[in-house]
Amino acid sequence: MQVVDLIRTKRDGGRLGDDEIRWFIDSYTHAHIADEQASAMLMAILFRGLDAAELATWTSAMINSGERMDLSSVGRPTVDKHSTGGVGDKASLVLCPLVAACGAAVPQLSGRGLGHTGGTLDKLEAIPGWQALLTPVQMLRQLHDIGVVICAAGPGLAPADRKLYALRDVTGTVESIPLIASSIMSKKIAEGTESLVLDVTFGTGAFMKQLDQARELAETMVRIGTANGVRTTAVLSRMDTPLGRSAGNAIEVTESVETLSGGGPADLIDITLTLAREMLALAHIDMDPAPLLNDGRALSVWDAMIRAQSGDPAALLPVATQREVVRAERTGYITRLDAFGVGVAAWRLGAGRSRKEDPVSPIAGVVCLAKPGARIELGEPILELHVDDPGRLPAALQALQGAISIADEPVEALPLIADILRA
Repeated sequence: MQVVDLIRTKRDGGRLGDDEIRWFIDSYTHAHIADEQASAMLMAILFRGLDAAELATWTSAMINSGERMDLSSVGRPTVDKHSTGGVGDKASLVLCPLVAACGAAVPQLSGRGLGHTGGTLDKLEAIPGWQALLTPVQMLRQLHDIGVVICAAGPGLAPADRKLYALRDVTGTVESIPLIASSIMSKKIAEGTESLVLDVTFGTGAFMKQLDQARELAETMVRIGTANGVRTTAVLSRMDTPLGRSAGNAIEVTESVETLSGGGPADLIDITLTLAREMLALAHIDMDPAPLLNDGRALSVWDAMIRAQSGDPAALLPVATQREVVRAERTGYITRLDAFGVGVAAWRLGAGRSRKEDPVSPIAGVVCLAKPGARIELGEPILELHVDDPGRLPAALQALQGAISIADEPVEALPLIADILRA
């Protein structure tokens, strides 16, 4: 086959055959196709799309580019969760040990943050000693003994996605729904989980800005999961306002432990329990997860997970040496706290990265002292910026220009959960 012929076919709106797709994925994975040619194919897909059959074959080829894990030995029903990203989204830190405490095994292979959305591994690495890299044997043992693992994916899992993901990031082709769906689902299916709940976010702080975009992505991923034998449900959740009270690394871990200890903000508890109930339903476990946040069972699993990955759950987390407060410019009700602005501010403070190889600060971030719906007086604090390099403050404050709206009357809050799509 000639890759140029395949590019022309897709460029002109044609359909790629199964053998052509398998050949393309295999050839690019093994460096037989140049980056510029693969870039042209991705751009053609961005404009022309993939039909259902093409997408099924594309995803299957990405899964088969590497190993597929076998979790049958863990002795529990396996169920995972994936979020399409957001600001302050630390739900996995609470959710995974909670669902494990209910009797499921949660094999979460997570990633790092890029841009204004945080990464689960970056947050956990704020805990002294905690290790993200585990061997498959270590991962299986931890799933069997504790019921949960949150770690980095190994190099053998969907290597085609690793190459294509990096290429999409630098070629302006990230927005393609077929490419997003196949990227997420190839990794989750290769992970070996029996069932999966997707938190598909939409709004200013999410990748998908509109509900209809998020719904299309969710429906696509549910179809892919079901076709590959993975029971899949998608929750559509709003991300116009940061989730919880914090956006950063160490400060999100602190908030997560507070939630696992029976406290925590209402919106974080709401999304966590919604996702947990869907995960337990897919795992055929008839149990209400809510009491486990208050009686110490979920927290106990968290402690065991952290210790198993060489972390100290009792260790003091790093705290900011410099703090800057953003105050209300008038009296009234907060009607908007833009998630994107807060996310960019946290990123510029050092909590996120521009390139995958960039380091992140464990202490940097933004604490929301007041959120939409709150009555606020002139001069009262709304946000607290945490930073270890004061030189980062001006750029972070600039990101917050126009991010806060205050009005004379409150506005009705929209529900956090917009819809739930089940196969």
